[in-house]
Amino acid sequence: MKTEQEKNREIHHSKPHLNLTEQDIIEGCRRDDRKAQKALYDRFSPVMFGVCLRYLKTREDAEDLLVEGLFKAMTKIDQYSGDGSFEGWIRRIVINECLMHLRKKNVLQYSVEIQPNLDHTEEITIEDELMSADLLKLLDQLPAGYRTVFNLYVLEGFKHREIADLLGISINTSKSQLILARRRLEDIVVKMKYPGVENYAQRAGGESD
Repeated sequence: MKTEQEKNREIHHSKPHLNLTEQDIIEGCRRDDRKAQKALYDRFSPVMFGVCLRYLKTREDAEDLLVEGLFKAMTKIDQYSGDGSFEGWIRRIVINECLMHLRKKNVLQYSVEIQPNLDHTEEITIEDELMSADLLKLLDQLPAGYRTVFNLYVLEGFKHREIADLLGISINTSKSQLILARRRLEDIVVKMKYPGVENYAQRAGGESD
């Protein structure tokens, strides 16, 4: 009977691309090496599929944009300078593909901007109150505009100026969408009686509309 170590050795022998380092993958993709391209897909597709799901409503669209994003990463590999995270570089490409898809579908409708005096930083935000898995499920209930700005700002760490440039909107519109997204999430979780958020508005120092 084979040991676990022997089984693992056989798996890596049958799938040599699993042994490639990140630098091997980058250099191989620059040579259009199929083994390196497969290694890139296998290594980064699980995480990037999760990214796609946050922006797109259906798994089918997420799968399509995952393939398009990773294919673009492979074909544009020479544009990766080596500065910063390689995964972060791929993530940016995948996000851009998702945003292009949403713009083509004309689903990014933005609400009227909130008056600037209502744009304040809350000490407690609704995402702080939610488990990450629950948050991702609840995001599906938001309009595409809210969901997209929330994803970019809260989950991806983009600044409002960067979001404005990416989406072709004003900085204040980006800020407004984030505030409205948080309010909509608050309304949803309060109505579903999510544990621990009953008094969220009072603790956050604001009220939801």
